[in-house]
Amino acid sequence: MKNVLITGGAGFIGSHVVRLFVNKYPEYRIVNLDALTYAGNLANLRDVEDAPNYSFVKADICDFETLCRIFVQYDIDGVIHLAAESHVDRSIKDPFTFARTNVMGTLSLLEAARRHWGGDWEGKLFYHISTDEVYGALELDQPEGCAPYGSDFFRESTKYAPHSPYSASKAGSDHFVRAYHDTYGMPALVTNCSNNYGPYQFPEKLIPLFINNICKSKPLPIYGKGENVRDWLYVEDHARAIDLIFHRGRVGDTYNIGGFNEWKNIDIVHLLIRTVDRLLHRPEGASDHLITYVTDRAGHDLRYAIDATKLRNELGWEPTVQFELGIEKTVRWYLENQEWLDTVTSGDYRRYYEEMYR
Repeated sequence: MKNVLITGGAGFIGSHVVRLFVNKYPEYRIVNLDALTYAGNLANLRDVEDAPNYSFVKADICDFETLCRIFVQYDIDGVIHLAAESHVDRSIKDPFTFARTNVMGTLSLLEAARRHWGGDWEGKLFYHISTDEVYGALELDQPEGCAPYGSDFFRESTKYAPHSPYSASKAGSDHFVRAYHDTYGMPALVTNCSNNYGPYQFPEKLIPLFINNICKSKPLPIYGKGENVRDWLYVEDHARAIDLIFHRGRVGDTYNIGGFNEWKNIDIVHLLIRTVDRLLHRPEGASDHLITYVTDRAGHDLRYAIDATKLRNELGWEPTVQFELGIEKTVRWYLENQEWLDTVTSGDYRRYYEEMYR
C-alpha cells in the first residue's frame, strides 16, 4: 500500500485532490494533513470522510516534531504538498505569515521526509504544488496572429521574478524543494499552475466572492480598470494533472499546468453577472450596476499566461472543461450549496471545528 500524505487537503484544490485519490486508489492510504486555518474546511470532504483508506490529521506544517511523528506513524512514502497561504491581498498586509507557512513550513516538511526516508529513495516522491505568480508578469500586447492578449507565455524555463510577498514566499519554497533534490538526491518535482476556479473555493477569491456578491446584490469591487489578464483552470482538471504527474512525472522536473484560457478580469465579471442573473431569473443586466472600480492593488501584475505544452506533449494531459461551461457549473454549485457558502462567510464552520479539535 502506498501511504500518501496530502497537505492542505481540507482547502480548495487540496480537497479535490484528496477526493480523487481516495476514490481512485482504494489500495492507497491517503493522509490529509491540514491546520484548519480560515481556508481549511472539512465540510469539503464529507463525501469521503468515512472511507476506509482516508485519515485526517490536524497539524501545522511548521511543527517539525509533529511532522516527524506523522511520517513514522503512517510510514509516508509519497507527499503531495498543497498547504500554503495563497491570497495576495493578505500577503501584502501580513508578509510574515506567508514567509512562515510557505517557506519554513515547506522546509519543515522536506526535512521530515528526508529524515524518515533516510536516503532510501526507492518508491518515494515529494511533489510540491506552486503558482505561476513566481514568474512575475507578462506584457499585455496583441500583435497580429498571436494569442488574444500577448505573444509571450510562462514556460518551465522562465526565470523567477516574483512581485508580491505571496509569490516571493512561493518562489522560496520552490527553491528549497529543488535544493533538496540537488543536494540530497530526494526524489522531488514542482508544478506551477494558473488560477483555479470551481466548487469549494473560499469566497475571498474573485469568482466565488463575486458570485456571492451578485446573489446578494452587494458591490463588485474591481481593481483599476479590470484590465488584468489571468489564465484560468477548472480545479478538477488541475486535480487530474496532479494525479498524472504524481504517477508519471519525471523526478527532478518542473511542469506548468494551465488552462490555455486567458481572460481579463472585467470580462469575467460580466460573464458572472450574466450567468448568475440568468440562473436567478433576473432581467439581463440587472446586476451591472454593482460593478465598482477601486484603487489598484500594490504591485498588481498585468498578465499571467501559462504554456502547458510540455505537460500535454509528455504526459498527454489537456484541460477538458471549457471556461464558459466551467463558470456555469461553478455558479450552479454555489447556488445549490448556499448552506456551505453561508457557513463559510459567517465563520460558523470554524467554530464547529474549534470545538471538535479543542
